[in-house]
Amino acid sequence: MTTSAIETGGEAETEAKTFPYQRACPFSPPPEYTEMVQEDVSQVTLTGSGLRIWTVTGYHTIRQLLTDPRVSASRKHANFPFYFIAPPEFRTETSFIGYDGQEHVNTRRKAALTFTSRQVRKLRPRIEEIVDEHIDKMLSMSPPVDMHRVFSLSVPMTVICELLGIPQDKHDFFIKHGTALLGGHSSAEERQAAIVEVNAYVDDLIQLKKREPGDDLLSRAMADYASSGEEYTDRDLFNMVRLLMNGGHETTASQISLGTACLLENPDQLEQLKADPDLVKPAVDELIRIATIGDTAVPRVALDDIEIGGKVIRKGDGILCLGMAANRDPEIFPEPDKVILSRGSRKHLGFGHGVHHCIGADLARLELEIVWSRLFHRIPTLRLAKPFLEIPRKEGAVIYGLWELPVAW
Repeated sequence: MTTSAIETGGEAETEAKTFPYQRACPFSPPPEYTEMVQEDVSQVTLTGSGLRIWTVTGYHTIRQLLTDPRVSASRKHANFPFYFIAPPEFRTETSFIGYDGQEHVNTRRKAALTFTSRQVRKLRPRIEEIVDEHIDKMLSMSPPVDMHRVFSLSVPMTVICELLGIPQDKHDFFIKHGTALLGGHSSAEERQAAIVEVNAYVDDLIQLKKREPGDDLLSRAMADYASSGEEYTDRDLFNMVRLLMNGGHETTASQISLGTACLLENPDQLEQLKADPDLVKPAVDELIRIATIGDTAVPRVALDDIEIGGKVIRKGDGILCLGMAANRDPEIFPEPDKVILSRGSRKHLGFGHGVHHCIGADLARLELEIVWSRLFHRIPTLRLAKPFLEIPRKEGAVIYGLWELPVAW
């Protein structure tokens, strides 16, 4: 495998590690992170692309980089750190998460008009109904049941499709393509096909809502833009839809399954949650911290030479901010490897940091809060149907998670 060496202090490093690494278990960082944490800023070679890039592990260092105007989120850079073979469409900006500067500010503001905390809170009654409907479906089945397939994937997809006015018969279409894009097992051709098909559907959906507006988020977004005097384009609407589909489904689905497994593997903490329903709010943030499903999902490119951690990241170099390492910083999170639901710290980097902080964080928190409140209230005897470490995991995926979650009661 050929690599392009990055120079540090005038010397070219030629030895390459192959990244990403496998976790020791779903709630433990890869063993290789130990040395990387000590260095804070280090170098790896990406599997698939062979690109030599920087990784950053320190909590404060990552926060510093994510607010530094000298780093770019744009996927158009030649050395953007994809760690798989990316089809050309991956370098076409399809959401403001890949925009910089004023372009990002403008497009994010437009999406935020229809995505306020107040509007998210209005969704609680319907999300509660959706969660209960899926629990009913699970209870109607004979255990063991694959909770990931029946519940975790379906709940957030139902929420998002209802928000956008997408018919139920398209749920499997989006689940399939979301897995192809973010699951880690897909070829470049499969990723490319998924992008093309989803983009075509979203384009058609936007035109449909223009002709036949309904009681859905996309239609209301058009009305909100018009009443506010905010100019918008089909690209702005496309951004909003893709943001919800990509950022609000696979992520939440993975978090539901991993978080549920974590609770079942920590029965003392689960019993505390059952005894005190108010504990669910801090529990959501602790479970997001401990799992860090987006450990490798914060890529950047240096726009200028940046000296950090005693090393120089050169202009054009790719950077990965490793959230799982940062979320185990003992200065920020005492006893970081322990699950302590009452900790409830929102300092974690599970939703990113800076201008690209996840715009859907409030919706994700609400869904997870309702899921773990209702699930263990209605199925208090829920348990894993096979040893946890035997459950297949999404190693190498953009969004980490489980391929299945067999449960019984």
